[in-house]
Amino acid sequence: MPSGNIAERLATLSATATDDDGVVTVTVAGPGVVTGLRLDDRVRQLSGAALSSEILRTMRRAQAALAERVTATVDETVGADTEDGKALLDSFTQNFPEEIEEPPAPVMPAAPPFPTFQSTPSLPHQAPGNGYESGRDSRAR
Repeated sequence: MPSGNIAERLATLSATATDDDGVVTVTVAGPGVVTGLRLDDRVRQLSGAALSSEILRTMRRAQAALAERVTATVDETVGADTEDGKALLDSFTQNFPEEIEEPPAPVMPAAPPFPTFQSTPSLPHQAPGNGYESGRDSRAR
């Protein structure tokens, strides 16, 4: 077993994950706290809902990778099958369950088309057209 205080070794662990498109990169450390977030310029092409979903999904991936590193470190130091090892792993992994597949974000239905109106004269002397009377704005009276 390698030497070193387990608390010191766990405090130095971190993990980074990147989404499938390389748009979002999240780094977590310690108890799974986000310590770094990098967004590519391509995030401008994403909706707010898609971006927040991608950030959360990538953060969970980084936390899952950190949990794997914690498990390996505990196994190397005190042993994952010992009482102390099980207690350490349980306290850490209860905050980070296995990666959960999220349902796709709901898509808002398309807005109904904007109503169109026929330009019909309201007074007998108005000619049908674009809402002007004899070339003058009708509000000019």
